[in-house]
Amino acid sequence: MDKELRGKFNESFTQSKYDAYVQKLATLATGSLDFRIAETPLFIQKAFKHKMLDTCEAIIDCISDKDFKKQTTKSIPKNHHTPNEDDHAQMLIFDFGICKNDKGELEPQLIEMQGFPSLFAYQLLQNDITKDYAQVPNNYDAYLNGYNKESYTALLKEIIIGNHSTENVILLEIFPEEQKTRIDFYCTENLLGIKTVCLTKLICEGKQLYYENNGKKTLIKRIYNRIIFDDLQQQKNTTNLIDLTVDYEVEWVPHPNWFYRISKFTLPFIHHQYIPETFFLNEIKTPLPLKDYVLKPLFSFAGMGVILNVTQEDIDKIDDPENWILQKKVTYATIIETLDEPAKAEIRLFYFWKKDWPKPIAVHNLARLTKGEMIGTRYNQNKTWVGGSIAFFEKD
Repeated sequence: MDKELRGKFNESFTQSKYDAYVQKLATLATGSLDFRIAETPLFIQKAFKHKMLDTCEAIIDCISDKDFKKQTTKSIPKNHHTPNEDDHAQMLIFDFGICKNDKGELEPQLIEMQGFPSLFAYQLLQNDITKDYAQVPNNYDAYLNGYNKESYTALLKEIIIGNHSTENVILLEIFPEEQKTRIDFYCTENLLGIKTVCLTKLICEGKQLYYENNGKKTLIKRIYNRIIFDDLQQQKNTTNLIDLTVDYEVEWVPHPNWFYRISKFTLPFIHHQYIPETFFLNEIKTPLPLKDYVLKPLFSFAGMGVILNVTQEDIDKIDDPENWILQKKVTYATIIETLDEPAKAEIRLFYFWKKDWPKPIAVHNLARLTKGEMIGTRYNQNKTWVGGSIAFFEKD
């Protein structure tokens, strides 16, 4: 962490500047900013940046292995398996906690990963607003691998739209107007010219899917998928939905199966100093010190079901241990100095994977600050200097 930049930012901080900053972000899509914005971005030195990127390379080696699909067959619930899976996920995200090791040294620790989109459009637009607000110096940048606003936008458009007309590409979600992250949907619409469509509004005719576009029934050729199938089970009033696991003549970005393949399910297969030791619960042969582990369901949304202080009683209650993992606890560092108590942070790296690329490439990020046990609103009630943000990395 860059202490000099942190000190300068904190000294110049005022509530009025922060309020104006949030208002600018809110204007990206009026009435749609539905999560708290942290008062500060992160300033990450290049040594820490490279530790994260090197860890991602180790994960990508696993994901790119010819046997990866075979290894992850059981990751996809039978009732969620979708036909026409492609060779790889076009989008991946890797979440790293800023942690301390046993020696008290700062290091990244992988918390989670997904073959699924994140706030790709919103973070692009947040970037310039935050850089101006925080007076970020030119030797720091939120983009990675030489990308900038123009090249990132072009890449995002190429991956999501491909060679189709924008009217034949949709962003698909369930009740998008109710989602906490809906500001990203509308930013995507404005940036790429595609429409956000609710799953309940799809029209099915044989193997073809359509949506109503300005009163005209329009063929869907490509779906930018924002639906988490697990989340559908939590929704009410979803009877008579179109079954997305049917073999439709449509392209997926990314394909729904990759949400399961590149997920917590993958963690036990990867061994790296910055990846917490992880076991499938049903494969543990030797008793582990439970106080040192977190119990996580493989299939859950937004951290639901995670047990931080695990007991044998918790484990004994589980009747499907093959769907749970035990992951070594990591110690988040209270390293982000604020105007009261210091905050902890996570950084989510965005990776894109074009069809003709041998492997995905890191392009951008988001950050989240917390003062509670975990990231999320329910752990940060009445706290400031917490919430969604962005990291600026020292350039090489």
